[in-house]
Amino acid sequence: MKQFKNILLINFGGIGDEILFLPVIQCLRKTYPNAKITLCLEGRSKSFVNLTDLINDYFCVDIKTKNKYLQMIKLYFKALFGKYDLVISSGANSLIPVLLFLTGIKTRIGYKSSKLSEKLLTYAVNLNKYQYAANMYFDLVKPVSDLPFEFPCIKSVECEKFPESVLIHPGVSKISVNKKIVKTVSAEIWAEIIKKLLLKGKKVYLAGGPDDYDIIDKIKKNLLNYDLTNFFDMYGKTKNIYDLAKLIKSSEILICSDSAPMHISVALNTKTIAIFGPTDENKLLPKSNNFIAITNNCDCRPCLWDKRNTTCEKLDCLNLNIENILKLI
Repeated sequence: MKQFKNILLINFGGIGDEILFLPVIQCLRKTYPNAKITLCLEGRSKSFVNLTDLINDYFCVDIKTKNKYLQMIKLYFKALFGKYDLVISSGANSLIPVLLFLTGIKTRIGYKSSKLSEKLLTYAVNLNKYQYAANMYFDLVKPVSDLPFEFPCIKSVECEKFPESVLIHPGVSKISVNKKIVKTVSAEIWAEIIKKLLLKGKKVYLAGGPDDYDIIDKIKKNLLNYDLTNFFDMYGKTKNIYDLAKLIKSSEILICSDSAPMHISVALNTKTIAIFGPTDENKLLPKSNNFIAITNNCDCRPCLWDKRNTTCEKLDCLNLNIENILKLI
């Protein structure tokens, strides 16, 4: 097998997408232990680099902004002058194969998005979206490695488990909020889950990022005048993504929505109960007894991204039975 010394990886998306891409990085690091690995990602996801020690360098390209063509030019020159001998790109944009071909990088791998991609890429890989997304990304590395797939794994987080602890993280990405995409239950339902957990003697921790202020505030207002002896407000106390990872690792169970914390929890092998509404749990959670999706199997779900780009007004998929969640815990 050919030995690569300088590898460029291109993966655009949120922090969850970067974590799902980790099996590719893990495989390359094991197959080519002495290679320099550089990751190109979006600026909104650059904190991901604090969760892994498998890459040597990174740079940001924001192709989803108004200046996307300038950003593509930036990517071109970074790739052109980086002296890479292998590039793997997960993007389905038809311009990517053209751009990579023009850089002169000898081995170019991407998805088979068109007849042109088949001609311009060294290996044009069939895109199979109907599987766990980490496996979908892993298909890209198969032309240059024989190693088997492994679940995403972030760098070691050393901490002790809090006994009888349940971490609640109700937030979703800022992009989802801005696009009015609803992927989580209401603050009232989250508060009801917390109350019932406290009644069962659990220690409940509530966390969220800066983008989650509104839902966190509403949850806490719904907990007023309630016995909060075993309730711990961690909002604002996790200063960065690594702090959040430590809190997730310390918890016996995480209850969350389809969001970046869910993917971090999977990568830490923490027991995870994830609430899924319009998105497809089969693409976003691996098959494991440790990771459980809570769904309301109404006829129209899953629909987001495959059938529609916004959530519907009915949101029957988020009419969940709280008792089912408690039984799992």
